[in-house]
Amino acid sequence: MTPPAPGSDQIASIIAGRRARHRRHAVATIVLAALVVALFTVSLMIGNTFYPLDEVVRVMLGQTVPGASFTVGELRLPRAVLAILAGLSFGIAGVCFQTLLRNPLASPDIIGISDGAGAAAVLGIIVLSLNGPVVSLLALCGALLTAGVIYLLSIKGGFAGTRLILIGIGIAAMLQSVISYTLSRAASWDIQTAMQWLTGSLNNASWDRVAPLLIAVAIIVPLMLSQGRGLGALQLGDDSASGLGVRVTATRLLFILGAVALLAFATAATGPIAFVAFMAGPIAGRITGPGANLLLPSAFVGAVLVLAGDLIGQFALGARYPVGVITGVIGAPYLIYLLVRTNRSGGSL
Repeated sequence: MTPPAPGSDQIASIIAGRRARHRRHAVATIVLAALVVALFTVSLMIGNTFYPLDEVVRVMLGQTVPGASFTVGELRLPRAVLAILAGLSFGIAGVCFQTLLRNPLASPDIIGISDGAGAAAVLGIIVLSLNGPVVSLLALCGALLTAGVIYLLSIKGGFAGTRLILIGIGIAAMLQSVISYTLSRAASWDIQTAMQWLTGSLNNASWDRVAPLLIAVAIIVPLMLSQGRGLGALQLGDDSASGLGVRVTATRLLFILGAVALLAFATAATGPIAFVAFMAGPIAGRITGPGANLLLPSAFVGAVLVLAGDLIGQFALGARYPVGVITGVIGAPYLIYLLVRTNRSGGSL
């Protein structure tokens, strides 16, 4: 028997609900973007020397301001720009994996891609005695190679998110063992360099580090945003997405490759800033509400986490800590909470 058609009141209610969701998504995205701008501005103003907003604006406009031109233009500005770009990249990469695999634990931090970059960098620093941009390039290759291995091992017998997560966790454990063993055989000065890189830090920010990540973000992020509808459809399952006209294999491959590339370039520039990719998507989802496209909100949440974490690490604790230490302190309890909540609800990987 055919169900009755919805009445005008039901249709009006559906339309009103949809508009309310869109309005909440738009307002939340604008507020997050404004928060990024505010934190970016604060990060340019404060430090060992405080510069008022008008002097910061003049430096940004290319004017020469004694003292501020160097401190703001050459030290603080690259650091703040790198924080935003890295946060955007980690946030988008994390939400892509979590959406595609329909699991909040499916973050690059958890499934080993960040560990691939870390292992490659540590081997380069300690075994090959490399430094500078060469280490970043090696980390980029390590992340891409690790992601390729995880994907190839999990694709056998058909794509399955659970299999990919479990394989990724296993590979992450192996890579962490490689890192630990390499560090145990290293000289003390190499350990300091490697640990600074592994922690995730903006301390060595420069325009040379910003440029490759900026190019990657400028190319990849607009492409991913233009296909955001396809990512949302994949949450419904392959059959439903295909029924909605989404090319499932091509769309999944686009977002996996894009997410891995963003993660790899960001990790090569800053090191693996802990848990930003893991936290950005769930936080954005709680702010924007159900059914929203989380790509742009997650990008802004990632930028907020990195900017705020860097400010806290530099000025709020009496000593200076890398941003990765601050995000790790925030993210580890959230991971425990998520695991406990999943266990209580009877969920699983």
